[in-house]
Amino acid sequence: MGSKDQAAEYRAALDAAHAHASDWLASLPTRPVGPRLGADELLARFSMPLQEQSLDPAAVVDELARLAEPGLMAMPSGRFFGWVIGGTLPAAMAADWLVGAWDQNAAMRYATPATAAAEQVAGAWLLELLGLPAGADVGFTTGATGANFAALAAARAHVLDQAGWDVAADGMSGSPRVRVLVGAERHASIDMALKYLGLGRPAEVAVDAQGRIQPAALAQALDAGTGPAIVCLQAGNLHSGAFDPMGEAAGIAHRHGAWVHVDGAFGLWAAASPTHKSQLEGLADCDSWATDAHKTLNVPYDCGVAIVSRPQALRSVFGAQTSYLVTDRDGIGDPFEKVPEFSRRARGVPVWAALRSLGTSGIAALVDGLVAHAQAFGAALSRMDGVEVLNEVVFTQVCVGFGSDERTRSITARILADGTTWMSGSRWAGRDVLRISVSNWSTDASDVAACLDAIKRAVAAEDAS
Repeated sequence: MGSKDQAAEYRAALDAAHAHASDWLASLPTRPVGPRLGADELLARFSMPLQEQSLDPAAVVDELARLAEPGLMAMPSGRFFGWVIGGTLPAAMAADWLVGAWDQNAAMRYATPATAAAEQVAGAWLLELLGLPAGADVGFTTGATGANFAALAAARAHVLDQAGWDVAADGMSGSPRVRVLVGAERHASIDMALKYLGLGRPAEVAVDAQGRIQPAALAQALDAGTGPAIVCLQAGNLHSGAFDPMGEAAGIAHRHGAWVHVDGAFGLWAAASPTHKSQLEGLADCDSWATDAHKTLNVPYDCGVAIVSRPQALRSVFGAQTSYLVTDRDGIGDPFEKVPEFSRRARGVPVWAALRSLGTSGIAALVDGLVAHAQAFGAALSRMDGVEVLNEVVFTQVCVGFGSDERTRSITARILADGTTWMSGSRWAGRDVLRISVSNWSTDASDVAACLDAIKRAVAAEDAS
């Protein structure tokens, strides 16, 4: 290393990566969605002694692509509907490549002004798109879990400050107890964030059949206690896609002095659609919001978004003053003051590229298209014998049962073995389900039709067995 021209070394390695990436993307429309080899088999392929001498960078890229290919899940495929995983828009992917090449530590506006400016504009665009307060702070985190953590850290600091306790100075030991109230069907990332913050297990509030928090039950739970409190609402139930009644629940919480946080990992984007934003009426009345831009917006991984209406609460947690940092002096705040990292990639730049490439109408069309495909799945499946759609398809999630739990599990396994599509199994409302999460910008009507045919084949094979 170092004996050759460095630009040439980069060029050769990047050319190799470009060729393999292009081949991979070109294979998506026709390749089986699932991986051909499992982790143990791939471990055997990758396991080799680390050699003494350096290798040519381009050759290493070629080897990596060859070793990994049989173990790659076609998650960017329009026929992938597992978990809640989006694809990647072309402009966002290309911007992410630039982020890697630029190699900027996006922590300080003074040191990396280009990425700081792009992220600041991306944050302002997000606030406008989602109808959130223009003065809110926007931080780019690793994902939705990190976004929930950052926002809830600000919530913790604020409600304890209101109770006369400075958590930054005095820690949590001896502090007033913070009550956290959540819907019974919140996502596990909320519990994880609360655990990281030392807030313990939250109190569950009853939900309706679609997983929406019940306002009367929330009011009763808040009435039952006193002291600092945080209420966590949900924009997009993991199974039904349903939205908590934001305005009503936030009003109840605020009358009790509680901070209201919204976990909108994938569903927050309904607010960007004129067709679907009515389901989030009152969203702007809340205090903080979290989403994962890799899901509905379709940017690369490692891009959560934490939005906090009270910047000082967020910066009191993550801000720092040291002799070696040249910090922001104009009140905008440095990027590191809004997330739990001093060093990070400029993960907001692909968000800028995605928003710039789509525009407001394109973003609305993206959201509306995902919902339309989910509803097409729901309508077609409800017409099949022996198939039951278990949720009201109000957003991008469809949950299906095929009778008994055993039958549902067996048909799910057949669907995955077919290779046409990938749909994750789950358990909801006391029964096993097949869950279809429509999250990829590239999914089209032909993908939906092909996947419906695969489900029909699996049902027929099960009936014939």
